[in-house]
Amino acid sequence: MTLAGFIAFYMLSLLAAVSPGPAVLMAARTGLSEGFRTGALLAAGIGAGAAIWAGVAMFGLNLVFAAAPALLWALKIIGGGYLIWLGLQLWRKADKPFITADARPVPRSALSAFRLGLFTQLANPKAPVVFSAIFLGTVPQGTPAAVYAALLAVVFVNEFVWNIGVARIFSLDRSRAAYISLKTIIDRSFGGLLALLGLKIAAT
Repeated sequence: MTLAGFIAFYMLSLLAAVSPGPAVLMAARTGLSEGFRTGALLAAGIGAGAAIWAGVAMFGLNLVFAAAPALLWALKIIGGGYLIWLGLQLWRKADKPFITADARPVPRSALSAFRLGLFTQLANPKAPVVFSAIFLGTVPQGTPAAVYAALLAVVFVNEFVWNIGVARIFSLDRSRAAYISLKTIIDRSFGGLLALLGLKIAAT
C-alpha cells in the first residue's frame, strides 16, 4: 500500500467519523449530562464499534449483504430499533431534575459507558457499507495483514479522538450550565433526533 493510499484511507475514515450520526449525538449528550470521564469511555466504545464494522467490511460482508439482502434488512431493523429505544428513554426521562456533580455518584460504570458507545455504533448497519467502499477504493489486493491491522487502528483512533473531542466540548462548565437550565428541552431534542435516526436506518 502506497503512502498516498494510506493518506486517502485516513482522510476518508476521518470523514466517516465526523459525519453527523447517532454516535456523535450520543457523545455530545453524554458529555453534557454525565461529564468528560464517562464521555471518554463512551468514545472508546464508539471507536471499538467502528473498528469492528471496518473489520467486517474488510472481510467482505458487503458481498454477503448483496447475496442475502434479508440479512441487511434484519440488521437495519435491529439497529434502528435500538436507536429508537434509546431516544424514547431520553424523552421519557427528560423531565427528571438534574442532580449536580457535587452530589451525585459517578453516572455509570466504565463498562456501562463503553458498552453504550459500542452498541450505539454497532446499531448503524450502514457502517460496513461505508467502510467497504473505503477499503475497495484505497486498499489494493495483497496488502499484508500488518497493514490491515494498522488501518483498523486508524479507524479506531479517528472515531475515538473525534468523539472524545465532542464529549469534551459538551462537558465544559458553560455547556453543562446551559444543559442544567434547559435539560428537558435538550434531552427531548436528543431523544427525538436519535429516534428519527433509528427510523431512517430502519426504513432505508
